Amino acid sequence: MPPHPTVRATRALAAASAAVVALVVASGCSGSPAPDGRVTGPSLATTSAATAGTSGTTPLTGAGPSTGARPSSGTSSPTGPGASRPAVVTVAQDLDVPWSVAFLPDGSALVTLRDRAQLLHVREGSAPVVLGTVPGVAPAGEGGLLGVAVSPTFSRDHRVFVYYTGEQDNRVVRLTFTDGRATSFVPVLTGIPKAGIHNGGRLAFGPDGYLYVTTGDAGNRPAAQDKSALGGKILRVTQDGGAAPGNPFGTRVWSYGHRNVQGIAWAPDGRMYASEFGQDTWDELNLIQPGRNYGWPVVEGKAARGGYTDPLVQWPTSQASPSGIAVADGAVWMAALRGRSLWRIPLQGNGVGAPQRLLDGTYGRLRDVVDAGNGRLWVVTSNTFRGTPGPHDDRILDLAVSSLR
Repeated sequence: MPPHPTVRATRALAAASAAVVALVVASGCSGSPAPDGRVTGPSLATTSAATAGTSGTTPLTGAGPSTGARPSSGTSSPTGPGASRPAVVTVAQDLDVPWSVAFLPDGSALVTLRDRAQLLHVREGSAPVVLGTVPGVAPAGEGGLLGVAVSPTFSRDHRVFVYYTGEQDNRVVRLTFTDGRATSFVPVLTGIPKAGIHNGGRLAFGPDGYLYVTTGDAGNRPAAQDKSALGGKILRVTQDGGAAPGNPFGTRVWSYGHRNVQGIAWAPDGRMYASEFGQDTWDELNLIQPGRNYGWPVVEGKAARGGYTDPLVQWPTSQASPSGIAVADGAVWMAALRGRSLWRIPLQGNGVGAPQRLLDGTYGRLRDVVDAGNGRLWVVTSNTFRGTPGPHDDRILDLAVSSLR
């Protein structure tokens, strides 16, 4: 889909992206795959967004150069005795199709830009820094650089995982950073079906320490019911991409019968939730249990049919088109694209309460929501894709949960 005309100004860094790619190729940073699939040499060209084509190193756990997309103006936290934090803080703005956020141990975050295939380092109060362009990404339609997840033992292993659409497939790649640069690039899960739609793409580590991967049906509906296929699934894998111990079928598959899951999160008691795009009628929030069949393409929404697991909540597709979710403050928070809202679904015992529609139209399309701790949520807008961008879209906003009730 061509960019909205008003987005062109916010995409002034497209040349920077091309220069980074050229730097990757020209410098040999992408390297040549070794027999084990490992790429020799750094896989990401590191550059600041404002000085494309010049290399520089930004430690992942430190504040990088204040260059690139502008930080917020006048919305940072006040300082001094008794100062209180604003209800809404703009963490980053002028971003081009941001897709996923993953926090690092120091409270800064990694953010993916889908169409540019760039990995950003974002820290409140500083402009985002482009850590580099992931080689091999082939953005098209809903595909590109999608999910990102940080190893739960990052302080020891320095590993980051990304999910992206390549020329032949969707895949998960493990990056290992040394002194802020990617020093290895290992495909750990390949062959996930790709298409212009329904690419899944969310990555998250569960409380069990294993990596969960959501995949879409890529337009091939029967694949969602085929337990031997990777499409239309939630997968549970080790950091090397193998089936995690205890998976219900002895394969990578954790659950199946999914159309396009784009949000996963866990409650403190270990229960797993997932948001899912429906087709024409119902979008869903599901309680995910291993080995369960969630119905697609046989059923959509609640059907009460034997052999299929009904969603906890369903919405008309015009009100949701759900993407990322988070669990915080006793509720599931769900970002809605077409619905242009943030949904709050209270958790009550073994069930859920009545959903509340929040921020209705306030910030436009919402792509991701992440628990930032201390009663705060980070919310990512998605108006530079299929939306109507406002000034400084797209943005990452830090919101106080208390202000949303």
